[in-house]
Amino acid sequence: MLTGATGTIGLLLAARLDDDYDLVQHGRTPRSAQQEHGLERADLTSYEDVAPLMDGVDTVLHLAGEASPEADWDAVLAANIVGYRNVLEAAREAGVRRVVYASSNHAMGMYDRLQEWPVYPHHLPRPDSLYGVSKVFGETLGRFYHDEHGLDVISLRIGWCSEDPMLADEEILHAMWLSEDDTEQAFRRAIEAEVRHGVYYVVSDNPNRRWDLTSTMLDLGYRPKDSWEDASGRSETVVEGGGDVRDDWPVGS
Repeated sequence: MLTGATGTIGLLLAARLDDDYDLVQHGRTPRSAQQEHGLERADLTSYEDVAPLMDGVDTVLHLAGEASPEADWDAVLAANIVGYRNVLEAAREAGVRRVVYASSNHAMGMYDRLQEWPVYPHHLPRPDSLYGVSKVFGETLGRFYHDEHGLDVISLRIGWCSEDPMLADEEILHAMWLSEDDTEQAFRRAIEAEVRHGVYYVVSDNPNRRWDLTSTMLDLGYRPKDSWEDASGRSETVVEGGGDVRDDWPVGS
């Protein structure tokens, strides 16, 4: 089950995983010919809508939700907190094996704004926005469902996923860029890895990266193949301690 299959990452995974997995796609507005005929349009804030989606499902890739760091409380409460709780509860009741949760770098984004690096997965959460707060809540909710109910939950703190790293000329976004190939690899590893719970950073192999990938590599077997330098044809001087970040981060990110 792929929720949010009509978003940027959802479309990427729907196209790339379809040959190897029997995908059920969920979303609001079809974005492909396949989705025109088979897209599930359940309202994730309604448990009655969500529960039937889980019939026969082994793994849920949960990408649906409010995606803007500038979203207000009502938006993240409904889409990211109530919606994700419904997905987890429906998965538990249906006997789903695993949920892979699309968390975000914004769960720890205040470290970035204040330039307090490096950042490790075990550091205390420090969101930079209400969106980031909702992602911290989601990670914690996943921990509960694993501890209390035995559901596998893998949370991926995704960097900046874009086909072209030069769509934004901002050092911190280049540093946290995640290529499409590395995105696919990370989700494949999260589906198949033996580890049953964890929170993991996922970015590409960028020179000024300051988010630790050690546990992602050891637990999931993730090996980033790309870097924003190679993709853009530009070179970067590595800045000791990391480059400057604007005071209004994450506005506009």
